[in-house]
Amino acid sequence: MLLALLVSGLVVALVVIGLFVFGLRRRLIQRSGGTFDCSLRWDVAAEPDVSGKGWVYGVARYSADRIEWFRVFSYSHRPRRLLERASIEVIARRAPEGEEELALLSDAVVLGCTHQGTHLELAMSEDALTGFLAWLEAAPPGQRVNVA
Repeated sequence: MLLALLVSGLVVALVVIGLFVFGLRRRLIQRSGGTFDCSLRWDVAAEPDVSGKGWVYGVARYSADRIEWFRVFSYSHRPRRLLERASIEVIARRAPEGEEELALLSDAVVLGCTHQGTHLELAMSEDALTGFLAWLEAAPPGQRVNVA
């Protein structure tokens, strides 16, 4: 009985520590500012897929001329994807459809993009979208920026 209580207490303590580390990691990512919630679907077909599969919830951070994208449910301190401003081309904008509505945040807007030849989709709030598009268009002189 004492062993079962000890093991249960240890499991609860590990879960609490794990959740604390997730929260601390997110705070450290957001500390420098310029972050927004952004779901990502990498290497998708050119036509929209409304099945809801492949979406990964994350946090994106502006960093000079690129966006660093971090998975939310990860312990890594490094970004999972780096999106260079000069390589991002916005192809389409749409509202989530079908099962996508369940996989994404409630106020999300889906952007279809290409980055260095790879099709991807980003889903973010309307406010984050406004900031993202402004950031894309604010490229230094001489850089090519494609916003549909």
